[in-house]
Amino acid sequence: MNKYKIFALTVSLLTAGNILAEEADTLKVVDIEEVLVIAAPKENRKLREQPAAVTLLSQQDMQAAQVNSIKNLTSLVPNMFIPDYGSRLTSAVYIRGIGSRINTPSVGLYVDNIPYIDKSAFDFNYSDVERIDVLRGPQGTLYGRNAMGGLVKIHTKSPFTYQGTDFRMGAGTHNAYNTSLTHYHRISERFAFSTGGFYDYQGGFFRNAARNNEKADKGQSAGGRFRGIYLPSENWKVDLSLSYEYSDQGGYPYFYMGNLNPDKQDEQLRPFVGKISNNEASSYYRNLMNAGLNLEYQARDFTLSAVTGYQFLKDRMFMDQDFTPADIFNIEQKQKMNTVSEEVILKSRPNRRWQWTSGAFGFYQWLHTDGPVVFHKEGINQVMEGNVNNVFDALADKSPMIPQMHLDINNESLRVGGSFDTPTLSGALFHQSTFNDLFVKGLSATVGLRLDYEKIWMDYNSVADPTNFDFSLKMATAPRPIVSTGLEGNAAYIGKESADYVQLLPKFALQYEWKKGNNVYATAARGYRSGGYNIQMFSDLITGVLRNSMMDAIAADPKFSSMAGMIKKMKGELPEVSEATRYRPEYTWNYEIGTHLTFWEGRLLADVSAFYMDTRDQQISKFAESGLGRVTVNAGKSRSYGAEASLRAALTDDLTLNACYGYTYAVFKDYATSDQLNYKGNYVPFVPKHTLNVGGQYIFRIHPGHWLDRIQLNANYTGAGRIYWTEENTVSQAFYGTLNGRVSFQKGNGQIDFWVRNVLDKDYAAFYFESMGNGFMQKGRPVQAGIELRCRF
Repeated sequence: MNKYKIFALTVSLLTAGNILAEEADTLKVVDIEEVLVIAAPKENRKLREQPAAVTLLSQQDMQAAQVNSIKNLTSLVPNMFIPDYGSRLTSAVYIRGIGSRINTPSVGLYVDNIPYIDKSAFDFNYSDVERIDVLRGPQGTLYGRNAMGGLVKIHTKSPFTYQGTDFRMGAGTHNAYNTSLTHYHRISERFAFSTGGFYDYQGGFFRNAARNNEKADKGQSAGGRFRGIYLPSENWKVDLSLSYEYSDQGGYPYFYMGNLNPDKQDEQLRPFVGKISNNEASSYYRNLMNAGLNLEYQARDFTLSAVTGYQFLKDRMFMDQDFTPADIFNIEQKQKMNTVSEEVILKSRPNRRWQWTSGAFGFYQWLHTDGPVVFHKEGINQVMEGNVNNVFDALADKSPMIPQMHLDINNESLRVGGSFDTPTLSGALFHQSTFNDLFVKGLSATVGLRLDYEKIWMDYNSVADPTNFDFSLKMATAPRPIVSTGLEGNAAYIGKESADYVQLLPKFALQYEWKKGNNVYATAARGYRSGGYNIQMFSDLITGVLRNSMMDAIAADPKFSSMAGMIKKMKGELPEVSEATRYRPEYTWNYEIGTHLTFWEGRLLADVSAFYMDTRDQQISKFAESGLGRVTVNAGKSRSYGAEASLRAALTDDLTLNACYGYTYAVFKDYATSDQLNYKGNYVPFVPKHTLNVGGQYIFRIHPGHWLDRIQLNANYTGAGRIYWTEENTVSQAFYGTLNGRVSFQKGNGQIDFWVRNVLDKDYAAFYFESMGNGFMQKGRPVQAGIELRCRF
């Protein structure tokens, strides 16, 4: 066999993943990396041979657990929680007490070695995904920013090793339909490609009582992917991928839970408590395109890789921001994003005593956002008129010498515009070395360091419509009030802000391996999540400017010249834009010990780890006090510690069992708010204390010549909780679990699956938040069943 054929075979094996294990006629637990080292530009060893807590999911695992998006990974990975709420825009990934609901993510995502920088793109279709690797704990040394909680690596099928055409078609209750078709073709030893497309339709689960009980969350998506691998010579590989996905969905089916103070419950809203009741239909659509080019050169002593990525995202989110049947206000957010990334990696070949990886990484992201907020008449009365008149009334109550004042806004609606350009530039240099057989055979030490630089900008232009209003003032001794009509207030924020950060991200690890697949390790690593700007905060800022502008208009009116000084004193103090909108980076140190164990010739795999994470400048997502959008704030310090355990066992050739459990105790060490509250000792929101997954698979093998080859049964139970939803820890979701199952009838390359999710129809909260004195909740999906046909030809 010549060198070229050897290299082609190596590429095939590198990308084979679990196909060989999946098609084997045995259920022996196989390390899905066991064929050869993964085709990853940075790692020199298989993931279970590294000093890190990892979970590896094959295509077979994903089918058994019905994983079709990132949100289905909750609890399948210990201490991982991704609440399924809102829309595809929202992918809040939490690992070990570290997470993010908005703005910058805390967990990194790579697809075929291409980074997905913005989490608006995290939730996409998994129809051609072959395997998923999840690394827990900071991965900042090799992967940099926003990987402080961990890293998710997704691999699609390689056309060099997977041949034929995959067809899938399915239907489920709640009017769910899906289909996909992908062809994999190896033309020669030099070139192979795959191409295909998919379509999904969801009829929705929840009804909006304020809109004739229409489904609030129905939606559809369609897209496709092309991948081509070319081997121009015996040492070179070119891997090109291109994908596009369009989705259009209803979103944000939030149940109105009533006023936080029952004594202040609005009687007009009382009939809608416990119901979705948005008078305007919320929605989200997204165009998402990703392209990647991997160039790899294999020399005798090293491998050189250059990975180029491009991502385009254009979306629109429309939300009834008050989430009630009242016609108060809405928000529309449109994003247009272009991201270019480049990474060059030089690493040693595997199985060397000194293994090393060095590289440089950089990206530039252009992001333009339009985010206007529109106040309707009720919103003008409640939010704007009401706030000002409440101040007037409070002043009049203090002293009879203070006149009675009242303001009436004449606008039927009021638009607060917002146009923002928030580009980001990032660059990094990194190196990691592992010294094997250090002092004694099997002992290794890993040392790494990354230098990260990031610069962010914000070019903002937020202008409110002119506000026409009337004002009246009545002295206690005067027979009638002084009235002025047709006054005008104006407000605008126009300017630029910028900030930059330099980070050092070290990593230290010791590991001892006494037998292949058996090791213990200890690591210490630093990670960070980048800072940024809260563009939704401008709705709050602009209303403050508008209030002051109205006070100036009143003071300038000759009718109130004698009271001008007093009126001007009612103006509020406006914060600096940089102080009000910018949030700082978040930092964490992770200390971890663990072990990877393999028994019974690979029939039993066990992974156990314990960790302690110390986090500073923790970023917390919350609604602005006015309710006008969500913001990220730095909330002092927190700590989290816990343990994780995973077990996979092939008891016989037909019976496989698996289980994993995660425990996280995450509390604030220091979090004092501006209103003198202190949440020290409270649990960090959105972090389940326990995650659990227990599952199994059994195969009934049919004798040769029968119309069936085998029947496969899969069942799994996943659970999470207790989850506190607010910093006050006043509202929480107790531990809950869902039971899921699948029966598969298989013949040759075809199979028919009958599946069910949430068999027991468990009622639980997937998400909860508070805004404008009210509570809102999204429920988890109810029981759903369906059928799916799969075949390969």
